[in-house]
Amino acid sequence: MNKRELIKRLVAGENVERCGFWLGNPHPDTWPILHRYFGTNSELELRRKLGDDVSWICPQFYKGAYQDPSGLALFNSGLDRNLHGSVGPLAHCETVEEIERFPWPNPDYLNFDSCLRDLRGAGDVYRLSGFWTCYFHNLSDLFGMEDYFVKMLTDPEVVRAATDKVCGFYYEANERFFAAAGDLVDGFFFGNDFGSQLGLLCGPDQFGEFIMPWFQRFTEQGHRHGHQVFLHSCGSIHPVIERLIAAKVDCLHPLQALARDMEAERLAADFKGRITFMGGIDAQELMTNATPEEIRADVHRVKRLLGPNLIVSPSHEAILPNVPPENVEALAQAAFETKS
Repeated sequence: MNKRELIKRLVAGENVERCGFWLGNPHPDTWPILHRYFGTNSELELRRKLGDDVSWICPQFYKGAYQDPSGLALFNSGLDRNLHGSVGPLAHCETVEEIERFPWPNPDYLNFDSCLRDLRGAGDVYRLSGFWTCYFHNLSDLFGMEDYFVKMLTDPEVVRAATDKVCGFYYEANERFFAAAGDLVDGFFFGNDFGSQLGLLCGPDQFGEFIMPWFQRFTEQGHRHGHQVFLHSCGSIHPVIERLIAAKVDCLHPLQALARDMEAERLAADFKGRITFMGGIDAQELMTNATPEEIRADVHRVKRLLGPNLIVSPSHEAILPNVPPENVEALAQAAFETKS
């Protein structure tokens, strides 16, 4: 069985001979450190050396993927991304008409050529793709996070109108991309960090009213195109995992191990057998401070609890430069070891 078929079956909940492995998406500053340690020269060479089963190839992140003639970027908010959470350009909108006047992106300006090229050359790996569809984050930036949450209570019709604009774009973008990509894609991977270290960022009622309707539509969209659906959400999201399962999410990522109620023991007790897991190896403390032997022991612990329908991966995919490469090596090796 090749890697691609293995992960398809694993995510489908079928019996497989081993857990999967995904290195994640290391921070740009981490790649030179990893290349020096492993003696590699490219991302592809390193992933092959570690035995990576998964490739994430997202059309949204390519230079030139969105080519607005006026030069606007996707959901141009007029803010530096380093100011995440500051007051956004929609913060003072009080009517739907004001929302309509914002310069929303046009899917006619999308270009998928580079992404499709890389999908065709991905080789024997499971291909995660689709637009990142980070509508929760986009809205947090466009309103400013505090104003976004307040307006859910004070101006719900304004929030719904903006949500429809953001999500409507992503829905059409995915329709066009999935039609162009066809069976080059295996899993629709999209990301919205719904949790903090301690709980949901917004109330459960607001989550149901403003987040879940479009979330349901996106999961249905992925399945309609024949793709398994992966959700990325950092933080403590235990209170809504039942809703995610009901929405037919196939795989949950990244399992932030130190967030409240997100430890492998709790996830296994409450949800094992009803959803596949990807992640779970703590990147906040363990991968930065532990020895390689401790990393191996924890990988085997998580595999016992959540496997075999588990893709071993860090609990945050953007491995930072403070993670010793020896620990990355131990993570990859333990993912493939049969010891349990």
